[in-house]
Amino acid sequence: MNDDAQPLAVSWADVEAAATRLEGVAHRTPVATSRQFDERAGCEAYFKCENLQRMGAFKFRGAYNALASLDEAAARRGVVAFSSGNHAQAVALAGRLLGIAATIVMPADAPEVKVAATRGYGAEVVLYDRAAGQSREAVAERISRERGATVIPPFDHRDVIAGQGTAAKELLEDVGALDYLFVCCGGAGLLSGCAVAARHLSPGTRVIGVEPAAGDDAARSLRTRTLQRVDNPLTIADGARTQSMGALTFPLVLRHVSVIITVTDAQLVEAMRFLWERMKLVVEPTGALATAGVLSGAIDVRDRRVGIVLSGGNVDLKAMAALFA
Repeated sequence: MNDDAQPLAVSWADVEAAATRLEGVAHRTPVATSRQFDERAGCEAYFKCENLQRMGAFKFRGAYNALASLDEAAARRGVVAFSSGNHAQAVALAGRLLGIAATIVMPADAPEVKVAATRGYGAEVVLYDRAAGQSREAVAERISRERGATVIPPFDHRDVIAGQGTAAKELLEDVGALDYLFVCCGGAGLLSGCAVAARHLSPGTRVIGVEPAAGDDAARSLRTRTLQRVDNPLTIADGARTQSMGALTFPLVLRHVSVIITVTDAQLVEAMRFLWERMKLVVEPTGALATAGVLSGAIDVRDRRVGIVLSGGNVDLKAMAALFA
């Protein structure tokens, strides 16, 4: 059967429903522009500032939508999530807002600022050692069995994907049709959700995923149309250290994403420096992936209208000082 005939996990109607749940709860984040960036890249760029979202990242959209969609019995039993940072904080905050107990499985080497913030939102944090081969999914499943809690994965979940897609929905409503939309890619929850929104609101938009060169599984997956994996990629983009896309996100990417490109950590630092110094936008390494993708020149964006999703701004200042030095 042709790919386009296969039913997909998330539709435009799901993104619209998520937007309704998020209205008045999630920030409608601003869109920034930069004359200097436009001159440097040769395009007309619009930055969707999800670094200014509640808890500092787009992840709040998907987490809140997923928790708000639970039935009463499931909400009483609580939720468990696994994440290196931003999804952890998002589920913790959504749980606090909705009165749902949240337990978060996090790697022992996650950025301290993200672990502290997750606990600060009221969640219980359970640490695991990924260097020793422990599986975060297995730890979360054990907790789920013991407590009856619902597992809320970071990207491969229908309500999470639909919630993330509201970021592109807002951007396109605010600035109109785009020629290109650049979105960071780890497990592709944000990328696939945004691609669903773009397909409906601006069908001519080419959606471009950007991932770290050290973790190029998504680029290889799209190129070969077969799901590829990578183990513990070493990159400063800690939010994109996923092993592979998911069973739900991969088909969405195949259907709606034009190409996935990669950038080096050095290119990420250069993009972050521009965003911090020139645009006064504090963006974390993963949050700068889309910007680095435009600046890399891998896609010819000259004289085009380009959307760029700045996915998050939860930075470890000590680590950033060392990178910038």
